[in-house]
Amino acid sequence: MIARQNNVVRRLMSVPGVGVITALGFAATIDDPTRFKRSSSAGAYLGLTPRIYASGETMRSGRVSKRGDDFLRRSLYGAANALLTRIPPFSALKSWGLRIARRGGYRKAKVAVARKLAVILHAMWIFGEPFRWSSQEPGELASLQ
Repeated sequence: MIARQNNVVRRLMSVPGVGVITALGFAATIDDPTRFKRSSSAGAYLGLTPRIYASGETMRSGRVSKRGDDFLRRSLYGAANALLTRIPPFSALKSWGLRIARRGGYRKAKVAVARKLAVILHAMWIFGEPFRWSSQEPGELASLQ
């Protein structure tokens, strides 16, 4: 009922894999999208970036940092899983995730797609645009056919 009344949540739900719970959780956790200077900061805020270990001679990047809201991080991971495995239509995001899965495995791909979902959801919220299934504009698609 809350999701139906909120235009932002309905717009976020237009992303494949993102449902009511994930969209409401994202809207509640981020709250004010203008507090992030860049959309890529939303992924880092949620702990979906690699943890860096650095000392005098050694620098390693490891698993995700797990900072931020655990519920939303898990919800975005579930949305990424649904996008990669359950949703049949292809999008630029899905093909990008499947290329990562081919190189590094599905677990890494799901985390990467979850981080990218956070970035896309934040950008959609800031600019007020719906999800684009392809990287080309609609006018460009018509001219190619």
